[in-house]
Amino acid sequence: MKHGLFKNKYGHFSTDGKEYIITNPITPRPWVNVLSNKDYGVVVSQLGSGYSWKTHASLNRLTRWEQDLVRDDWGKYIYIRDNDSGQFWSAGYKPVSVKPDFYECCHGIGYTRIISQNQKIQTELTIFVPPKDSAEIWLLRIKNLSQQKRHLSIFTYLEWCLGEAPDSHREFHKIFIETDFHPDRDMITAQKRLWTIPNKKGQHWNMDWPYVGFHCSSQPVESFTCDKESFLGLYQGLQNPQALRQESLNGQMGKWNDSIASLHVHAVIDGLSENTVVFTLGLTSTKKQAESLSKKYRDPQSAFTELENVKKFWDPYLSTIHIDTPDPAMNLLTNVWYKYQAISGRIFGRTAYYQSGGAFGFRDQLQDSQIFLPIDPSLTRKQILLHAEHQFKSGLVYHWWHPLSEVGSPSRHSDDLLWLPYLVDFYIKETGDWDILKDSVAYIDDKKKDTLFAHCQKAIDFTLKRMSPRGLPLILEGDWNDGLSAMGSAGKGESIWLGHFLYGILTSFADISSRVNRTALSKKYIRCAEKLKTAINKYAWDGSWYIRGTFDNKKVMGSKKSKEGKIFLNAQTWAVINKTAVKDRGLTAMKSAEKYLMREYGPILFYPAFSKSDESIGYLSRYAPGVRENGGLYTHAGTWAVIAECMLGHGNKAWDIYKSMCPIDRAMNPDLYKAEPYVTSGNVDGPDSPNFGRGGWTWYTGSGAWMFRIATDWILGIRPEYDGLLVDPCIPSAWKGFSLTRTFRGIRYDIEVSNPKHVSQGIKSVHIDGKSIQGNLLPKKSSKKRHTVSVVMG
Repeated sequence: MKHGLFKNKYGHFSTDGKEYIITNPITPRPWVNVLSNKDYGVVVSQLGSGYSWKTHASLNRLTRWEQDLVRDDWGKYIYIRDNDSGQFWSAGYKPVSVKPDFYECCHGIGYTRIISQNQKIQTELTIFVPPKDSAEIWLLRIKNLSQQKRHLSIFTYLEWCLGEAPDSHREFHKIFIETDFHPDRDMITAQKRLWTIPNKKGQHWNMDWPYVGFHCSSQPVESFTCDKESFLGLYQGLQNPQALRQESLNGQMGKWNDSIASLHVHAVIDGLSENTVVFTLGLTSTKKQAESLSKKYRDPQSAFTELENVKKFWDPYLSTIHIDTPDPAMNLLTNVWYKYQAISGRIFGRTAYYQSGGAFGFRDQLQDSQIFLPIDPSLTRKQILLHAEHQFKSGLVYHWWHPLSEVGSPSRHSDDLLWLPYLVDFYIKETGDWDILKDSVAYIDDKKKDTLFAHCQKAIDFTLKRMSPRGLPLILEGDWNDGLSAMGSAGKGESIWLGHFLYGILTSFADISSRVNRTALSKKYIRCAEKLKTAINKYAWDGSWYIRGTFDNKKVMGSKKSKEGKIFLNAQTWAVINKTAVKDRGLTAMKSAEKYLMREYGPILFYPAFSKSDESIGYLSRYAPGVRENGGLYTHAGTWAVIAECMLGHGNKAWDIYKSMCPIDRAMNPDLYKAEPYVTSGNVDGPDSPNFGRGGWTWYTGSGAWMFRIATDWILGIRPEYDGLLVDPCIPSAWKGFSLTRTFRGIRYDIEVSNPKHVSQGIKSVHIDGKSIQGNLLPKKSSKKRHTVSVVMG
């Protein structure tokens, strides 16, 4: 494709926006795709490197991988050898790294396709995960572009991990792996006699890995090996392995190797003809199941069919809500990539390149599940109930927990538990499903079930017990900012951000309580909220902004008297978002944030960065200045600045902040930004870093769902309330209008907003199917399933 959207020196989007096409493989950092079908997953880079897992990318890794974003030379590879000349190359750029005559990597929704041309042979490798199989497909199409018949050998290569990753003590772990070859299936299988998670007796290191790894070919296997040394050669590497200089592989397998899987097949291709080979990699519970999948994908047509099924799998996630604004970048990211990042990367996969994960974070995946609200809210509901199950009867929750083992870490972070009622509130606003509050859910330490309402109440009440003598919430070992890990470790330090957040939780759950006839509890929470608001404004106002908190020794964090860390973003934005600021303090606080924190590459978390490690602060101060939470943009928090500006009616300011974080815009200077143009960065270096503007920690960041939400709910302003769908845009005044289509409680709304007077906020009129309505709240019930809504701003 010669023409595409948002072209830079490394690539561009396809015209429909659903693919990012990399034309130069030497991108500033690995640009990856996260493929997942909810359980099995693959991360693959533009070079063809990456890893595979099932359920948990750290506890149940299928293939070995080492995190090295400079070399990016660990993965699962395909070598192509010309048997006549002896020359060889790889289907991806790695591992051979021969400069191809042509190279293109296309990251699509649910698949990655790498096209490479070497020695008049073109290979097209499509990697994807079928929707219902615990496997990945490597669909390899080989085209002979010459007139002569070509005799080729194809070799695959991967290293078995089979369990916990990284298996850095490889000399230990390799002695538990055993491999076998099944000639009737052209398949290698691998099993491991050790898994590090506890067995039923609670014993560690005393159970089998309960799966069978398998790797097979659709074409007859000429030779194979399961031994790393015989493939690479002693003291040699993947770029020029010994096996590619030998006629065939040695057929070694068993229990006594450093186990790999390598299959060798022949391909004889006439001039100007092509051949297709399908390689399958996966894991199953039994060898019989592995044989079944091997049989399925012996027919290449099954692979093509499943590739179409992948596209069908993703279509409902992408098509349910759609926007059309004057900004093509916002349209593309909101309609496609923010959704895909949050769902595939953060909820299904929970892993990527900058962080190999697999656990559920109590606060993390709850926030991520907001992405489902206008798409399929039943999935948000499912996530809420899952997290409620990981709460203790006291109200305390796990900070994170591991699926498969269910081992978790009881939270010493002060905010984790409050995200449960936070998400319940937004779920009910979206769905009107008040019955969720009656759902029965057990606790970690008590299998006797309680209602979800009780779970939420316990979270709030437990927080109200953890207040300072001044009536402010304790920060403990961190609030939302994990890096403030020592401020309140003795149980005395206070968090002003948490005060703002708790105030909003109290008022919203008071409203919920009132609506379900829990009047006494509602009144109690209102009293607590007002008392908290008074304390915040009495003790936390610093003259021009709110302080961030206090240490155990009562020292203030985030004051104009502070040499470093003078002003913090979250303490200002949430004062506006949750309306804890009195009089004009919210406006004043945001003006201070604009002065010190709003930078050309996004709003930084605080300023100035800490230049020295400080044990009283925590690990945040140990980051280099300007990096991540130490004075950089943390995109997650940056999105909240957009909400605050929208609440103040500052459409142009909100838009400027949004655009400063927009990955497409940032990637128009790719050598500065470095990160992928199609997903958000978790962080961007701040002004105290010599790499000011450098992005990182992509994919595995909660900012994907939040960037989606600030676009639809706050800038475009179409957001659910208990009694209807609110239309309250806060857009750049230069816009002439926009449209948005979404479903709300079973009703499809086609909303067209015009802005003839070029204002940022304010509604002049609303018409539904040509009839004027009072106000700007679309009804929650209707006899019709679809409505056309015309809105005029002014």
